[in-house]
Amino acid sequence: MRVRIKKQPMSQINVVPYIDVMLVLLIIFMITAPLLSQGVKVELPQAPSEPMPATDKEPVIVSIDQAGKFYINYGEDQDEPITAQALTTRIGALIKYQPGVPVYVKGDSGVPYGKVVVVMALLQSAGVKGVGLVTEPPPEQ
Repeated sequence: MRVRIKKQPMSQINVVPYIDVMLVLLIIFMITAPLLSQGVKVELPQAPSEPMPATDKEPVIVSIDQAGKFYINYGEDQDEPITAQALTTRIGALIKYQPGVPVYVKGDSGVPYGKVVVVMALLQSAGVKGVGLVTEPPPEQ
């Protein structure tokens, strides 16, 4: 006569595969994070200001470098300067298909004030209702 021993279910979780997946994801994020922070080199003016509230839509940033050239972080060739007409066309198309998308102007501190006003007027003519200005917080003393 044989005695059968009832097997107990295993109550432990094998975490080795989860650790492997976590390490792979960590490596992927470490490699891609520096690639996401590309853009035009702009030295922002320093001014005390409140941070903008977070939104679910990716903001559009129009940059003005020290030479007065315009750049936009939307569409192709984001590192290439664009003309005023191309800026108006791209922003107009974006506003048409994604109404309510936040638009910010990132002007270099060395650029003349008139260039920032020109960009804001171009954005208004493209249909943007409100424009945010990007600044850097002043250094703590």
